[in-house]
Amino acid sequence: MEKKTIAVICGGDSTEHDVSMKSAQGIESFLDKERYHVYKVEIHAGRWEAILADGTRSKVDKNDFSFMDGDCRVQPDYAYITIHGTPGENGILQGYFDLIGMPYSTCNVLVEAMTYDKFVLNNYMRALGVSVADSLRIKIGHDKEVNDEDIISRIGLPCFVKPARGGSSFGTTKVKTPEQLRPAIDVALKEGEDVMVEAFIQGTEITCGCYKTKTSTHVLPITEIVSQNEFFNYDAKYNGQVSEITPARISEQLTERVQKLTSMIYDILGCHGFIRIDYFITEDDHIKLLEINTTPGMTATSLIPQQVRAAGLDIKDVLTEIIEDK
Repeated sequence: MEKKTIAVICGGDSTEHDVSMKSAQGIESFLDKERYHVYKVEIHAGRWEAILADGTRSKVDKNDFSFMDGDCRVQPDYAYITIHGTPGENGILQGYFDLIGMPYSTCNVLVEAMTYDKFVLNNYMRALGVSVADSLRIKIGHDKEVNDEDIISRIGLPCFVKPARGGSSFGTTKVKTPEQLRPAIDVALKEGEDVMVEAFIQGTEITCGCYKTKTSTHVLPITEIVSQNEFFNYDAKYNGQVSEITPARISEQLTERVQKLTSMIYDILGCHGFIRIDYFITEDDHIKLLEINTTPGMTATSLIPQQVRAAGLDIKDVLTEIIEDK
């Protein structure tokens, strides 16, 4: 069997660039080298470069996504996108690959764009009957027009102020007092054009991964997130300041409800490849959706690989199943 060439697309132009590079290392290590040639391709600040085996770099031709490796022109057969943030998590890169006819690992343009904007996603999911926290949006240039008292009256305290588009909790603040609100908005605006102010949810934070192919459905074991910090921020996610308990310490009945909801959301949105959905479980076992991750972290210690292992699956086989899904 002739080996396919897989381009693991990483980097990006957001503050999550370095996290994406670590995910690419993880995916490269997981992929079946007997079946695939693997290249990492870093996209950053307008530069598209394939990283060759000797560490040198080769410029990618954006006309067809090909590049030179020595005297050989490499034309990848498949793009595994692991950019967290723009342009790989908001639909931009997916649109490019659609135009050149290259298959890729994630959801399509519409789903990526919608799930990347937390405020848009929340309102769409609410319209479908999924429970989400109350929230409002503040657009850049209009932040001074919004009265702090009106925000607090509508959303309450404590609340979360975060960039509407982004991940890894960069620019996110838990606001406990009125005096903290305006500085938190300023911090979030440094990360993006829109800010979302979201009501605080008291409860247990959990996350559930899922992937489907044309012939199989896999809703993974649920992980409980116990952060040592105020919330599941960057240090908790990537610097070990968290306990991740798989399977989560919730009842079997509640586990089934969360997994059923995850599977339903996957189908309603028309997702592809791995997604990971974060929820809060309130004291009365009410499930509230927090966000949907369509390019979840993929280092050896990331949540999806943890859940894959807990399900008794081999991550190498799982990635092959996703790539070969026709």
